[in-house]
Amino acid sequence: MSSSSTETLLVDVVMPQMGVSVSEGTVVEWRKQPGDWVDADEIICAISTDKIDTDVESPASGRVAEILVEVGTTVDVGTVMARIATDARPGEAHASETVPAPATPPPAAPREAPAPASPDGRRYSPVVQRIAAEHGVDLGRVPGTGRGGRVRKQDVLAFIEQGAPPAAAPEEPPLHIESPYRPEPAAPQAPAGTLSRMRRQIGEHMKRSLETAATCTTWIEADMLAVERARAQLGITALPIVARCAIDALREFPALNAWLDGDAYTVHESVHLGIAVSLGEDGLIVPVVHDAQDFSAEGLAKRIRDLARRARAKDLRPDDVAGGTFTITNPGQYGSIMATPVINQPQVAILDLEAVVKRAVVVDDAIAIRPMTILGLSWDHRALDGALAAQYLAALRRRIEGWP
Repeated sequence: MSSSSTETLLVDVVMPQMGVSVSEGTVVEWRKQPGDWVDADEIICAISTDKIDTDVESPASGRVAEILVEVGTTVDVGTVMARIATDARPGEAHASETVPAPATPPPAAPREAPAPASPDGRRYSPVVQRIAAEHGVDLGRVPGTGRGGRVRKQDVLAFIEQGAPPAAAPEEPPLHIESPYRPEPAAPQAPAGTLSRMRRQIGEHMKRSLETAATCTTWIEADMLAVERARAQLGITALPIVARCAIDALREFPALNAWLDGDAYTVHESVHLGIAVSLGEDGLIVPVVHDAQDFSAEGLAKRIRDLARRARAKDLRPDDVAGGTFTITNPGQYGSIMATPVINQPQVAILDLEAVVKRAVVVDDAIAIRPMTILGLSWDHRALDGALAAQYLAALRRRIEGWP
């Protein structure tokens, strides 16, 4: 919060943080203009990043005093986009009469031209139009719940969830994080010899993590027979069952469910589980299942599917990618058998689930064919020791092989 005088209290509206590899965003629409009244938690603008399109809610009730970022402008995370005069009241004079003008006023943000009218005469925000286009939705069939019957993003998503016939979608890419086994795109998205902005951001984050953490990786084998039987019966993948086992093991070894930020080491009681999701050529993102300890395997499966779907539709909210305390990555769906995942800062560990492969193993002094996998744990030696990492993996394997 900032104050321009002893009589006027201003609250900043800032570009939110939306994932570890997202460092900037673009304003695509202002719903309010200087002088307009806005309620706390009411949508004030829409923003777009390479991974998320979302609405920004007002942090407080008041009158919009100034808009500092014009539509179409890209700014860094944390940049002040607008200011709200919180000492104003509904029905009072225009903000320009109550908020002293700054000594050097910034250029006024022009009102965005209205969105082009559709054949049905209604107007739609850029976010709504993009989601509808991606899912082949006729917006004329979508009932609007916004002011004056305006179709909001939530309305389009609800319409899709209710079984509206979408356009044919490509095969859903698997959940995974960056790994040496990820296939390169068939056609580069940037000129030859250069990296895309998103790829540079991901690279910078991974490099920063490796420079910050004393990264070590420990592996362990696990027999997935019980998990394979259970997932076939439940109609889910192995990932949510392994996730449930990983959560239970974290409750036994909470030191891994922690952050290390500088010298500040924080162990978390709740498990906020990050699940790495591939966005194809657009990179990756790690949405978070908050309070994952409260979900069953079936509940985790549903929640993971929902987050992955919304990640690929660029419909994640800032809260969906914030606060993770432990991350799971699943590159094994590409057939890889071993990797060394990079820790998602400021977390202290990340679990790698590799391919489940049938092979001959010794079971009770006899040779048997079992579905086996290798679980890898990258951990920060500044906060943990190898013995603790090995004990955690042993506890995880015990739960996997003894499921349920």
